[in-house]
Amino acid sequence: MALPANFLDELRARTPIAAVIGRSVKLSRSSRDWKGCCPFHGEKTPSFYVYDDHYHCFGCGEHGDVITFVMKTTGASFMEAVEDLAAQAGLDVPKPSPQAAQAEARRASLSEVLEAALKEYQLWLWGQEGRAALDYLRRRGLADDTIRRFQLGWSGEGRGQLAAALRGHNIMPDQLIEAGLMKQGERGSADMFFGRVMFPIRDRRGALISFGGRIMGDGQPKYVNGPETALFSKRRSLYGLNLAREAVRKGARMIVVEGYMDVIALSQAGFGGAVAPLGTSLTEEHLEEIWKLTPEPVICFDGDMAGQRAALKTAELALTQLTPEKSLKLLRLPPKDDPDSLIKRGGKQAFEAELVKAQPLSAVLFDMLKAGQDLATPEGRARFRQRLTDAANSIPDKMLAGEYRTALMDSFFAGRQRPAAGRGFAKGRFTPSPPPVLLPPRSAPDPSAAQVRRARLMLAILLAFPALIPEVEEAFARVTLPDVDEPLREALHGFVSQAKTLDSASLFTHLGSLGLGEQARALQTQANVEFRLAQDASPAEAVRNWWSLYELMDFSIDMLRMQRDEAQAFWLANPQDRAACDRLIRYNQLLERARSGAAGVEEF
Repeated sequence: MALPANFLDELRARTPIAAVIGRSVKLSRSSRDWKGCCPFHGEKTPSFYVYDDHYHCFGCGEHGDVITFVMKTTGASFMEAVEDLAAQAGLDVPKPSPQAAQAEARRASLSEVLEAALKEYQLWLWGQEGRAALDYLRRRGLADDTIRRFQLGWSGEGRGQLAAALRGHNIMPDQLIEAGLMKQGERGSADMFFGRVMFPIRDRRGALISFGGRIMGDGQPKYVNGPETALFSKRRSLYGLNLAREAVRKGARMIVVEGYMDVIALSQAGFGGAVAPLGTSLTEEHLEEIWKLTPEPVICFDGDMAGQRAALKTAELALTQLTPEKSLKLLRLPPKDDPDSLIKRGGKQAFEAELVKAQPLSAVLFDMLKAGQDLATPEGRARFRQRLTDAANSIPDKMLAGEYRTALMDSFFAGRQRPAAGRGFAKGRFTPSPPPVLLPPRSAPDPSAAQVRRARLMLAILLAFPALIPEVEEAFARVTLPDVDEPLREALHGFVSQAKTLDSASLFTHLGSLGLGEQARALQTQANVEFRLAQDASPAEAVRNWWSLYELMDFSIDMLRMQRDEAQAFWLANPQDRAACDRLIRYNQLLERARSGAAGVEEF
């Protein structure tokens, strides 16, 4: 038996094709897509491209979807490939049965019913009875070509008008009810839509799955979407996705807006990558669908309070799915504006001017979480800090979560302390000013020079013992290095995120590929001579020395307390993580020594 089309669509949607192909083909990012050397013919220059739902080799012409790839690379039959992918996606393959065959036949029948209704709606819009609706769309600024491209229609005014029109096509009211075009009431069946401009809703492949309708004027509800059916699920469907996919592949920005008219207005103005949810907030399924097309979509919300609430809800949902490869930007329009009204007032240039203001989630999350918080009391500040910690901990990628925790807490403490001249924000990190120190009238050590020497020695220890990096990485991010050494710190971070083994030889190979090998060797030579860094030290000795240097850095007690709290929150969320437990112990020790006055700025 042929498998149901909806099951195969669900299987493809739940199986990221790039992840499947990436198991056997080394892929690298190419704009919004992926590329690699073709597995079907020998080549040295990549000509094999992987898109959101298919692959294509421009060298040999091989082409297909994720099921085809598994079949061709493993020799599996169609059913074997489907069963393998379904097991990975957590789906049950439908068993052959008369009921399954009937369900598939009903789905095909529903598609035919919807297409027949669409033809009637379009005929009515362009006929005499739809003149008022057509004039309304033109007054809203839509060109006739745009109205035809989006296949807009008119539902008619009379109840039962659609059923009467389709009766000649042997389509009965019970079929219209099943398709979501009519509803059963106490007095019999009635049209779901009447007196409304009609918007066809299509799935990602362009199949018609439902309709939405907008009333002309100020009545309520302004918009009505079709009900859930065998074809239509609101939490999985995005208006305009079938058209946006093609536009995004050609280089358009993907922009998520709030409504039908926003999508159409943006498309008409040249922003073809616009989509909108259908009467719901963005869902996990929506974000997954969007991220298949682009790693960083722009989420555009209206400038009113409802838009701000929707933006925060979307941001908090996105955090639970964020990875280093998947993020988003947020664009807040001016108050009382939406994309449709903005374009109508100022044209394409007005929206372009706003679009360039879109900011990464990491840049706006703190202010979004801060809105409405009471920070006037210790209790309120504590609640806010907990909210910041919870937001960062909701990110599944531990390294990315650590970066967000650092950024959020830096912003929190930056708002409470005024940095002295020449200090403060440096390369995105907040460095608190040390307390004033009264020096005796004699030659004294230079604390700033000592700070630099300690920081460089800490870096040299990590170059010699890269296996220590995961344990100290978050703490090291707060250490101020000379500008010349910042590229080495960034290179260590990149090495840990991709290396299979954390040994010094692999690290220096990585540094050499970045052009940093000579600089790293020079620093090690200086450490061996000036700092007497022992080459035969054990990792345990090295990490003890590293933390000993760290406690001599001029951090305030507030900063150490914040670091301890972050480490504690992370350990509570990951109680089996031994390194997290060790970090928490270290921070408690450092904080206790600082409170007792045992740690301070000393000559190294």
